[in-house]
Amino acid sequence: MFAKLGKGVVRHPWWVIGAWIIIAAAIIATAPKLTTSNEESDFLPQHYESIKAAQLQESKYPDATTLGGIVVIDRKDGKALTAADNAKIKQITSELGQSPKAPVSSVVAGPPAPNHLVQTLGINYVKDADAYGDDARDTIKGMRTNLSNQVKDTGLRAAVTGSTAQAIDGEEADSKSEALIGLATIGLIIVLLLIIFRSPVIALLPIVLILLVSQVATGLIAFANEAFDLNADGSISVILIIVMFGIGTDYILFLMFRYRERLRMGEDKKTAMVSSVGRVGEAIASAAGAVIAAFMALVLSSLGLFRAIGPALAIAVAVMLVAGLTLVPAVVSLLGSKVFWPSKAWKREPKRAMSARIGRSLGRRPGLYAIVTGGILIALSVFSLGFKPSFDFGSSSLPKNAESTIALDTLKKGLPAGSTDPSTVLVTSERGALNQGELTSYAARLGKVPGVGTISPPELSQDKSTATYQVTLDDDPGSDKALDVVSGPLRDAAHQSPPGTHAYVGGTTSVFVDLDDAMVRDYKVVFPVAALIIMVILALLLRSLVAPLYLMLSVGLGFGATLGATVLLIQNSSSTGGLIFMLPIYMYLFVVALGTDYNILMVARLREEAREGLSPRDAAAKAFQHAGPTVAAAGLILAGSFASLMLAGNELMVSMGFAISFGIGVAAFIMAMFFTPALTALLGHAAWWPGHGDAKRGGSSKEHPPEREFELVGTRR
Repeated sequence: MFAKLGKGVVRHPWWVIGAWIIIAAAIIATAPKLTTSNEESDFLPQHYESIKAAQLQESKYPDATTLGGIVVIDRKDGKALTAADNAKIKQITSELGQSPKAPVSSVVAGPPAPNHLVQTLGINYVKDADAYGDDARDTIKGMRTNLSNQVKDTGLRAAVTGSTAQAIDGEEADSKSEALIGLATIGLIIVLLLIIFRSPVIALLPIVLILLVSQVATGLIAFANEAFDLNADGSISVILIIVMFGIGTDYILFLMFRYRERLRMGEDKKTAMVSSVGRVGEAIASAAGAVIAAFMALVLSSLGLFRAIGPALAIAVAVMLVAGLTLVPAVVSLLGSKVFWPSKAWKREPKRAMSARIGRSLGRRPGLYAIVTGGILIALSVFSLGFKPSFDFGSSSLPKNAESTIALDTLKKGLPAGSTDPSTVLVTSERGALNQGELTSYAARLGKVPGVGTISPPELSQDKSTATYQVTLDDDPGSDKALDVVSGPLRDAAHQSPPGTHAYVGGTTSVFVDLDDAMVRDYKVVFPVAALIIMVILALLLRSLVAPLYLMLSVGLGFGATLGATVLLIQNSSSTGGLIFMLPIYMYLFVVALGTDYNILMVARLREEAREGLSPRDAAAKAFQHAGPTVAAAGLILAGSFASLMLAGNELMVSMGFAISFGIGVAAFIMAMFFTPALTALLGHAAWWPGHGDAKRGGSSKEHPPEREFELVGTRR
C-alpha cells in the first residue's frame, strides 16, 4: 500500500505540491479564529456541585453584579496607609466609578485591612458580562493606565488583579513566550539537522514545510472546535507549535535517513523515494496511529478542556502524517541528492563503531541491560507516589512580575488569602420564602467550620427563596488547605441546611475540588482505554500478542519515571508545593504516545533483522546498531523542542517543559534503545507469539540487501 502511495507521489510531484498549496490557501482563508478559554468552570460537566451553584446563582439573581477585578492599593514604602492616603483612595474610587464603561457597573471601596497596610477596590461587572471579552479587556487596560497616573508622586502603589486582569497578563506572557518558544524550537531543529546532515537545505526544508502544514492543521482544528462546540485551553497554541515542529521533524527525519540509505545503495532519486515510502511508511503510519489514538481517547474525558485538546492534537498529527507521506516525498523527489547539498557525506558509509560496539554488548548481555535500565525506571517511579496536584493557576501560569500576580502578593500583606476570591454558599427553599432565624443559625454553623475566616450576611433573592453567603477562607483559594476545607467540612456543614432546603457550595475553590474529582475519574477511564487501543495497534503491526504487553509495560514505567523525576526535581522547588493538576494528562499525551513511537521503530527494526536469519540476541545488536542512532537523533530533537517550554518563565510551563522533555528522553535513550530490545532478546521467539514475525523470509540475503547506517524500521515486501 505504501509503495503504491510513494509511486503515485513521485510520478506526479507537482500535482501533489499544487494540491497542498490550494488546500492550504482555502483553509487559511476560510477558517474561523481558534478560540480558547481560561475559565476553569467552562470545562466541567453540568452535574458537579460548583456548576449547579453557578446556575442557581444565575437564575435567582438575574440583576446581580459579579466581582470582575480587584484594585489593590498600598504604600511604596511598605508603611501603613495614612489619612491623606485614605482621602486619595476615595478620590480614586470616585473617578474610576464615574461613567463606567461596559461591562463594569461600579467600583466600590472596601474597608482598609486591619493592619492598614492594604486597601482594595472592587470592580463589579454587570450580569452575564464576558470577563474575557474585548470590552472587559479594554476597560481594565484603561483603568490600569488611569491608576498609574492617579498614584504618580503620591507614595501609593496600585495594581489590578482578577479574572480579566489575569487573562490580559496571561495573554501578554503567552504571546512573548510563544514567540520565544517558536524561535527556540526552530533554531534547535535547524542546528541539530545541520549537525546530522551537514546541509542547510535539509535543515531548512522541514521548517518551511511544517510552517505550511501547521497553518492547515490550525485551520482544521478551528473548524472542528466550531462544529463540535469545543473550547481548548489557552495553552493550546504553544503546544501546537511544539507538536507540529517536533513530531513533524521526527517523521521527516525517519524518511530522510531511509532515503539517504537507498541513494547509497545506488538507486536513482525517484526509485529511492518510492522505496523509502514503501519501507518506512508502515512504521510511521503505525506510530502516528498510536499517537492519534492516544489523543482521541481524551474525548472520553469528563473535562471539556481535554475533550477539546485531544482532537486538536490528533488533527495536528494526522495532517503531519499525510504531509510526511505525500508533500515531503514530492518535494524531496524533485530535489534528489541536492537536498544534502553541499555535503558529500551522504555518499559514504560511516563506520558506526560506537553504535556497533554498544549493540554487540547489548546482544551479549541483554539481561544486564534490562535489569539496569528497568531498575532506573522503577527507582524513579517510586517518587511519583509523592505527586501533589496544584490548582493555583495564578501562581503557576503567570510570571512573577505580572501586575496581577504582584497585586495578589500585596493583598496578602493585610487581608486573608481567601479574600481574593471568596467561596459562595447558596441555600434555596422548596417551600417559598426562607426563614430569617434559620438563616442566622445556619450562618453561625458555617462560621465555625475550621479554615473559614468570615461569613457575610445572607443576600436574599428577589423572591426570598434563595440566600447567598460569601465565605472568606483563611488560605489561598487555590491552595491544598483551601481545597481540603471546601471538599470536606465546608460542604458537609453547608449540606446540613434547614429542612426543606438544598445547599450548594460554589466559587473557584469549589470548581477546583470538582476538577480534582473529574481528573481522578478520567485517570481510571482514559488511560486504560488509550492503552488498550495502542496495544491493538501494536498487535496488528507486529502480529503478536506478547510484544504489545511488554512494550506497554515499558511505556508505563517510562511514565512513572518521568512523573517521579518531576516530583523530585520540580515539585519540591515549586512555590505552591505541588504540580499543576493537569500535568499527568499532558505527560500521558506525549510521553506515553510518543514513547510508543520509538518502541515501534526499534522493535520493528529488530523484527526486520530477525527476518534476515539472525538469532534474537544478534537481531537486538543489529537493531541497536542501525536504528539506535536514528531514535537518538529523533528523541534529541523532540525532547529539545519540548524543553523550550521552560523558557516561558512561569512554573506551569517550566514543569511541563521539564516533564515532557525528560519523558521523551527516557522513552528514546533508555526505554526504546535499551530496555525494549533487551527484553525482546531475552524473550526470543516467544516475543512474537502466536505469529511468526521473526521468521526468516524466503530467498537469500542478496535478494534483500542488508540495510545500513541509520536505517529505520519497516517491513520487507
